[in-house]
Amino acid sequence: MNLEKVIFGFFIVLAATLNFGFFVGDIDNPAHHDVYELFAALVVSLIATVLKFGDRTQIGAVHLSTSLVADLQLLAAAMVWGYAAHVSASGLSPEMMSKVVSLSGGALFANIVSVIILIAETIMQRR
Repeated sequence: MNLEKVIFGFFIVLAATLNFGFFVGDIDNPAHHDVYELFAALVVSLIATVLKFGDRTQIGAVHLSTSLVADLQLLAAAMVWGYAAHVSASGLSPEMMSKVVSLSGGALFANIVSVIILIAETIMQRR
């Protein structure tokens, strides 16, 4: 068993599951979406991105691009949340929460693509 591939797969799947956990719930209800879960999804996604830098194959490039998309979407979601909670006069309104959850949904899609690529890559490898 290759420990590097185990760690790589672990962080890819963990990024997707944390993102999914944040995404699930009423889109406009802040009580259904935890800010710490969004933060954890962003941090784990960034770690997964760093792990993808070493691969110089075409599949590695697609892995990296999906991870960068997820990072960008989660970072934008965190910025919208921060703006709504600390700058906006209306606070974390249902409209702002919908924007945050929608952005995390885009990141979730990128993470799902990354997991599918990981599974396909694993199936294609021969012993």
